[in-house]
Amino acid sequence: MVQALGVLLFGLALIAGVQATEPIKRSAAVRSEFQRHNPCPATGKRQGQCPGYEIDHVHALCAGGPDRAENLQWLTVEEHRRKTRVDVRECRRQRSQRTDSK
Repeated sequence: MVQALGVLLFGLALIAGVQATEPIKRSAAVRSEFQRHNPCPATGKRQGQCPGYEIDHVHALCAGGPDRAENLQWLTVEEHRRKTRVDVRECRRQRSQRTDSK
């Protein structure tokens, strides 16, 4: 599961255009803190897997969002997939604006 998550995050970083040498840092401790305070919507468990749901950064890390429990939310797998597409587009737009202004 952890390895699959790492592969997914690496893939999202590539889609977003983030260099492989500059991975976006995500804290396992922050994720655990979030899940302790916000149990899985499907099972009510405060740790472990949550079938059908994924933890998402409300304000994407690539757009400057913090990796803090307050910036996390549960989304269904489908909602997370759709939101990730929007986040990737927004991050590309922001990156392009920064590059153009230099």
